[in-house]
Amino acid sequence: MIVFSLKDKNLSQHIIHDLKKKQRNYQFMHVCGTHQDTLMKHGLDTLLKEVGINILQGPGCPVCVTTPKEIEEMIVLARSGLIIATYGDMIQVPGINASLKDMQTEGYSILTVYSIEDAVSFAQKNPKRTVVFMAVGFETTAPSTALTLLNRPVKNFHILCCHRTIPPALRLLLEMGESNIDGLIDPGHVSTIIGMKPYEHLTEQYGIPQVIAGFEPIDILMAVWMLIRQIESNDIKVENEYARAVDPKGNQYAQQVIQDIFNKKDVAWRGFPLIKGSGLEIKEEFEHYDARKTFEDILEPLAEKEFKEPDGCRCGEVLRGLIQPENCPLFEKTCTPDHPIGPCMVSVEGSCHISYKYSKRR
Repeated sequence: MIVFSLKDKNLSQHIIHDLKKKQRNYQFMHVCGTHQDTLMKHGLDTLLKEVGINILQGPGCPVCVTTPKEIEEMIVLARSGLIIATYGDMIQVPGINASLKDMQTEGYSILTVYSIEDAVSFAQKNPKRTVVFMAVGFETTAPSTALTLLNRPVKNFHILCCHRTIPPALRLLLEMGESNIDGLIDPGHVSTIIGMKPYEHLTEQYGIPQVIAGFEPIDILMAVWMLIRQIESNDIKVENEYARAVDPKGNQYAQQVIQDIFNKKDVAWRGFPLIKGSGLEIKEEFEHYDARKTFEDILEPLAEKEFKEPDGCRCGEVLRGLIQPENCPLFEKTCTPDHPIGPCMVSVEGSCHISYKYSKRR
């Protein structure tokens, strides 16, 4: 059942009434786990499919797109005796033979934190121990990592940087053309940092309509309605539905902090080939905090190793919008939140986790 606040009720009824006037055949994609949760929690995915609008979730889950190699890097560092600090979702992602959670059970030093500040604080209180923080996330969390390094934390603190940026991934999705995307619902959280401009070249090059959207049901409905209006009036552009939080220029201080600390680099995403300019790498000035530089000898055996997805896992196709979680043969059978095989079932922002959570209700 869709639940709206009273102030949104009239507008939502108007949009739903307008959408039902005409049967359409459009496929949109968003890249945000919170958008997916809103869609399924409130039944919007079903409502929209009834009027011919299908919404896919793309690679909007930072835990999900972190590669198997990066998981193994943390496992190797943990086995070498270092303290590994990261978020709760990350420790549950299966590696080749174990997850960080499994290693925690075995007695290795795996620290679950809520923020990078927690990891720095632990390093300060334990100066004789070496702490490595696994920094994951998109432009939303990269500023906190950058600001931490600008403040020159203690020397026993290091970062394994796994940050990625959204616009290059959107560009590759459109280049690949696998999912027949008619419009993009851009992520609100990321857009509070980067603003509107980084999306504009996608519209210019591919003629794709885009709407930056917030996270309430009315935001999603508005974004869909705005995309349809663009398509049917042939007025293709980038629009900002989430104007209450997203400035067109974004957060310029956060952007500058990211530029001060990181260089762009080409990185692979789970389920994708190498995506040009989509990764963030710690600059030379701060490389003594870079775990890949400091512990290069420990990580060297992984350098040329190839990593595959678990047998039967189709997370890569889910992340590219090619299949729904229910199309994976492992979904709800051998792969559940309690016993995940792929990261899309681990993270609360993952498509599989969200589908599993709400499938029982349906």
